[in-house]
Amino acid sequence: MRVNNFRRLLDEGKPTVGTHIHSSWPSVVEAVGHTGMFDYVEFVAEYAPFDLFSLDNFCRAAELHGMSTMIKVDQEPQRFLAQRAVGAGFQSVLFADSHDVDEARRCVLTVRPDTPDVGGTYGAASRRNAYMAYGGGSSEYVQALKDIVVVLMIEKKAAVEQLDQILELEGVDMIQWGGSDYSMSIGRPGASQSREVKEVERRVIETCLRQGVPPRAEIESADAARYYLDLGVRHFCIGTDLMVVHRWMRENGENLRKVISDN
Repeated sequence: MRVNNFRRLLDEGKPTVGTHIHSSWPSVVEAVGHTGMFDYVEFVAEYAPFDLFSLDNFCRAAELHGMSTMIKVDQEPQRFLAQRAVGAGFQSVLFADSHDVDEARRCVLTVRPDTPDVGGTYGAASRRNAYMAYGGGSSEYVQALKDIVVVLMIEKKAAVEQLDQILELEGVDMIQWGGSDYSMSIGRPGASQSREVKEVERRVIETCLRQGVPPRAEIESADAARYYLDLGVRHFCIGTDLMVVHRWMRENGENLRKVISDN
């Protein structure tokens, strides 16, 4: 089985850096890999179109550059998407929209092995992660499922209220704050950067650190990391391909039109 470098870095207590991409085109994954700057690449499947072939090829491209992979999946059909992604080779799953501890528990068990000691729901499926010499159903296969990095979005009012219980669940490896969904869930859409919501984010981060579950911050620039570093955060996911392209096109298009109009 392939080494899960994301898991290794977490176990060693080292910081991690990832980036988001909407595109499932393998060449975009390779472009990220050629930078040599990222430990993993996150496919934000909750927002982007894709098919099952895309998932296999996404992972192949990342593996060529020694990167781990994460996929963000919708709440429904969560189990199907997460298990097929793991089968394609994804080494981490970011679960969106958990409202309470029971939903969070189901997320964890979705990608854990169906063994007496773990009680997960992932069986011996002959998918890409178990082809040929990879050993579907073997002890190595079971360990690889135990090593899948489970990340939960904390983005609902009820989940914040049950955060202590969620963090006590065995198998929750990382937490990601979701300010936009949280502001909607409290009836204040668009208020993700308000003082009230930022204070809740701080409390979530502090609670995670106190209970030994590392929080991750999503940022758009290196300078934005400073705020979170001061809070104790050591895991970051920076930028999104679609937003990077949009920003470049807007800024350079505007500058070019200005140069043209000035002459």
